[in-house]
Amino acid sequence: MDAPDPEGRLDGLWRSYKTTGDRDARERLIVQYAPLVKYVAGRVRAGLPPQVDQGDLISDGIIGLMDAIDKFDPERGLQFQTYAVRRIRGAIIDGLRRLDWVPRSVRDKLREIEAAQVALEHRLGRTPDDSEVADELHISVSELRSAYGKISYTHVGSIDEMGTTHDSSSAQSMTFLADHDMNDVPEFIHAVHELPERDRVIVALYYWERLTLAEIGQVLGVSESRVSQLHTRAMLNLRRHMSSPVA
Repeated sequence: MDAPDPEGRLDGLWRSYKTTGDRDARERLIVQYAPLVKYVAGRVRAGLPPQVDQGDLISDGIIGLMDAIDKFDPERGLQFQTYAVRRIRGAIIDGLRRLDWVPRSVRDKLREIEAAQVALEHRLGRTPDDSEVADELHISVSELRSAYGKISYTHVGSIDEMGTTHDSSSAQSMTFLADHDMNDVPEFIHAVHELPERDRVIVALYYWERLTLAEIGQVLGVSESRVSQLHTRAMLNLRRHMSSPVA
């Protein structure tokens, strides 16, 4: 007897739902891809404070999964998992944004750091390092890195929330990046090339290789908290570069 054909079964479910709107096929697709929600929620949860409930992330992620199933077009030749992960993440981020759980003091510190980075980049003609940013803010490097650790919570959206010249709002940007490989977004590639080497490595390992912060720490031989600081710095720089037109 031939072995079961899960891929053939999935193809059948997609055809059934997309051609006839079969609600049972839709429910089966939701169950089939539900582990993606747990995976994405776990990655987002790793960068959040303990008061954020995992169950809330999963609930929002399920909404994103259902939206992905409804809008996915199998005929386009895209991998559903890649498409769905971005929409699931977007739904989770939207839920976090509605909670508005980031303290005002942290948001104020974020604005101060970004302003210092912009001023230094204009003066130096390059991305400033931590010591230069700390000097600009009249604080120590350790205080700056501690601040990076705190404001890392404000960047759970990271790349997915960044605007592009294709779409200005975060929701539109999410849709654009969900439908394209990041290698096909020139603004993103340009911004990554502008980063210091270590930040480029962090971005590559996290967003292309899909390693966790702890795993990246093992690769680089640094602590998870230090990777979190570097990731936050990279996100600040990426967001700034992506808001500027590509030459």
